[in-house]
Amino acid sequence: MTEEQNWAISILEDGFGRVRESVERVVFGLSPARLVEQPSPETNSVGWILWHLTRITDDHFAALAHTLGGAEPPAGRDFSMPPGQLWASWRARIGTPYPEATTGYGHSPEEVAAFPQIEPQLLGEYQDAVHKRAVEILHGISAEDLGKVVDRRWDPPVTAAVRLVSILNDATQHVGQAAYVKGLLASR
Repeated sequence: MTEEQNWAISILEDGFGRVRESVERVVFGLSPARLVEQPSPETNSVGWILWHLTRITDDHFAALAHTLGGAEPPAGRDFSMPPGQLWASWRARIGTPYPEATTGYGHSPEEVAAFPQIEPQLLGEYQDAVHKRAVEILHGISAEDLGKVVDRRWDPPVTAAVRLVSILNDATQHVGQAAYVKGLLASR
């Protein structure tokens, strides 16, 4: 890998590290009740947002690794759960009532409200595990991998580089939302 590509991976690693640190700050000092409190019946709780951002990261990095490992990129309406996710070992611990493959995308207000009241640090631990796995995957990405198509469900098809930036963008937006909701609830 060239120096520029090493630099790009280092920048992405730093970005995902900042997300992990931000999740730690958001869960710090929260009670299980505050974790699931919704500012209104139509809004997301801190816990649901943090779970969702971590599930998306887990799902998308697993799909990226699976495709870069030789599997065909998903196409059409294929939204099956890619292998290699950590969620299978965390699902029972967190106790969500959702189907195993769900990431929270498209959840209704009722589904958001069903997120379980758990110790906030558990979400931090899941985020830590997903972050560690993401960094392992990042370190295995070659220069050639960055330009490979990893998802044919979009037009234009998504390359590994574009997917990595997309995951990071999504995670930073969601951790910001979680911090905002935490602050909003604290001001009540």
